Amino acid sequence: MSSDNNVIIGGFAGVLAFGLLIGFMITHSGAKSTGVPANGVSNVAMIDGTQIVTVHAKGGYEPASSALKAGVPTILRFQTNGTFDCSSSVIIPSMHISRNLPANGTTDIPLGILQAGVLHGTCGMGMYRFDLNVSS
Repeated sequence: MSSDNNVIIGGFAGVLAFGLLIGFMITHSGAKSTGVPANGVSNVAMIDGTQIVTVHAKGGYEPASSALKAGVPTILRFQTNGTFDCSSSVIIPSMHISRNLPANGTTDIPLGILQAGVLHGTCGMGMYRFDLNVSS
């Protein structure tokens, strides 16, 4: 092998290793959305006996995971602000919910009284996900 080939192979291996390192750091950063946004305020409020869980939709869902109480009437409230990506289309398969959100505004989706378990939701393309963790 010529020294030019060694340089090319070495450069390729370096770029590949760097890419893998960055990918690992992104996927294993330990930062997980737990229903408490970065500002430290819960996204679930109890108003007149109904729990309202607020999720921001733009480039995904924030928070991606919310903690709810079972046995309480629940409204899933989406807030959008300049949302033109696939997160403007919400699907909760287990509840047969499919809703298109406006680019700007608030959309309430009544979920009824939930039982303990996890509701999984996605965008219309399945790229972005969110979970509603319901416990008694």
